[in-house]
Amino acid sequence: MKQFSAILFVTGLFAALVGCSLSANTKQVSQQNEDVTQSVNVFLGSSGDHGQMSPSASYPFSMLSIGPVTNPHTHTGYEYYAKEFRGFVHTHLEGVGCTGSGGNILIKPILNGNEQTELTKENQHAEPGYYEVNFTNGISTQLSVLHNYGIHKYHFPEKNNGLLIDLSYALSGRFVAEEHNVSEDAISGWIDTKTTCSRGIYRIYYYLQVPDCKSITSNGEHKILIEGNNTADLLVKIGFSSVNVDYAKERIRNNSFEQVRLSAQAQWSKLLNRIQVSGEDDRVDLFYSLLYRGLQAPYLISEEDGVYTAIDGSVQNSTTPVYNGWAIWDNYREQLPMLSLFYPDEYSGIAWSIANLYPYGKDNWATKHEPSPTVRTEHAIVVLLDAWEKGYDVPLDEIKDFLLHEAEHLDYESPDKALESSYDCWALSRILRITGDDALSEKYRQKAMEYKKYWLKDFADLSRNDIDRMQARGLYQGTIWQYRWFVPFDVEGLKKLAGGEDAFLEQLDQFFDENNYNHANQPDLQVPGLYNATSQPWKSQKLFRDLLLDTVVQCYFNNNSKGIDPYVGRIYKNQPRAYLRTMDDDAGTMSSWFVLRSVGLSAANVGEPIYYLTAPIFKAVKLNWGNGKTFTIKVENYNKDHFYIKSVELNGEALTRNWLTHREIVSGGELIIETSEVPNKSWGVE
Repeated sequence: MKQFSAILFVTGLFAALVGCSLSANTKQVSQQNEDVTQSVNVFLGSSGDHGQMSPSASYPFSMLSIGPVTNPHTHTGYEYYAKEFRGFVHTHLEGVGCTGSGGNILIKPILNGNEQTELTKENQHAEPGYYEVNFTNGISTQLSVLHNYGIHKYHFPEKNNGLLIDLSYALSGRFVAEEHNVSEDAISGWIDTKTTCSRGIYRIYYYLQVPDCKSITSNGEHKILIEGNNTADLLVKIGFSSVNVDYAKERIRNNSFEQVRLSAQAQWSKLLNRIQVSGEDDRVDLFYSLLYRGLQAPYLISEEDGVYTAIDGSVQNSTTPVYNGWAIWDNYREQLPMLSLFYPDEYSGIAWSIANLYPYGKDNWATKHEPSPTVRTEHAIVVLLDAWEKGYDVPLDEIKDFLLHEAEHLDYESPDKALESSYDCWALSRILRITGDDALSEKYRQKAMEYKKYWLKDFADLSRNDIDRMQARGLYQGTIWQYRWFVPFDVEGLKKLAGGEDAFLEQLDQFFDENNYNHANQPDLQVPGLYNATSQPWKSQKLFRDLLLDTVVQCYFNNNSKGIDPYVGRIYKNQPRAYLRTMDDDAGTMSSWFVLRSVGLSAANVGEPIYYLTAPIFKAVKLNWGNGKTFTIKVENYNKDHFYIKSVELNGEALTRNWLTHREIVSGGELIIETSEVPNKSWGVE
């Protein structure tokens, strides 16, 4: 999702390559305990409007992450090329629009009690779970985190040091209210902040301790001054909770800074190693840098005893881990399917948590009582069906009435909303068939098929002069050209509307030949894979490789229509200006698009447990779930520049179809893909 607005850009600066080797050397990541965190470039996408990501010290699925605030900055509060720092904050919702979200509890190190102490960057370093920066005045900062716990380590050039804390700081001025208490060496309380696009409010509880500090005093409204301990170093420990201060205080640990850093590194290495790849150095590094982005959210918000705060503000208890921090309109297309395949333990709780939104007042956007930063939840119905079809335990019977109520209030007012709402009705029809409500199932199937009248009204005629205009006819984002393909649940019906398969292919060819595809946003992300549902799947194989690694032409961005300053180059680059301009990562959406296709897989239609096959960009891929089952993908006749599939074998048997089921993958086995320089036009066309 990109809601375009004025943001701070840094101009006249050249992008620099960070943490990525462009050599043709091969890197093999094959041992389960190998530290792949060294392949991660956490500065990827952290400059300008090219991803909206930050290098914050983070922990998988934790709402507490500690990172710098610079001047100027992007949606996450940080700009890679900026030298002026304002301090460090503790919440980030990575890659979202509307000028960002989070940025709570700003801590600034100061000298000699001077609140105007300048923090000018001299150098910095970061890796998963860790960030450090050195300033020209001799102050240095190190940050590390565990789950909902963080630690700062400040070093000062002289002993007269301190910290200035602003409890009212939030990105885009979204602070609402706070209450706090001060004790001998700690500050504790709660903070309310508006969510992304200011559509709701989230509350976090915190306990912030500065061991052995000399004093903690008020320094104006919502501001605290901490006088140091007359030593060169100063520690800050902070715990978060969605429930209360007591739980936040329980997060505080006695571990040393280095112990926290090593624990964070170990957890990141464990999760990243779930997918082991072997290939060229630059591809391996880019892969893990993007996989890392897909593991930031949603956030595990329930406490160890199962207590959590629901989205109506009530305190509840669950035996299932509870998550929050949603951007479902964006990431149901890519990141959630990625998690469902590679991280089933976490996804079990994620799917249950989405279902659990309904009894407590789920809204399309955020509520007024969110337990963490969040964005929106449209298409949760599709996600729940997808989870059920993949074998996850989703309480469909318990939430059926809520789903029906939501379906009766779907929006059909604009052409794009009509297609999206039809998708939800299709998913609900499938769910009702699962719950045994056949009559209702048929009702919503027919309702879903009404997409055809909307399609014929607005998307059939390609001669109209506004089909390549952004937001024409009330579209939320995208163009008529881009939205006309958004019928993933009925591609065969879409072909017929287009005039049959031959006409469908001609129109699809025209779409790409004229550079109408827009990878800067989500509405047409599925279109490059549509050839897989036709007699010409090799065209998807080429498109995927071009979009993953090669030079492409992109004519659309989220602040203009076609023909205004087109871009020619790679979409995914392992550098601070990583993505197309105006292309947000949107809580792991765009990074997960890369991750899935780079290993040779893509969701055919979210809601059905099917993955299309394409040529991986690696020699070999190994999925290891840690349950005794592995799935290996090997490329035979490997050449880094070959991307057409010649033949496929699954567990020793020839495979002529161009797709696999979720069950076939998670059951374990071996897939051998033979690639070629030229397309095999007889493979995958059944």
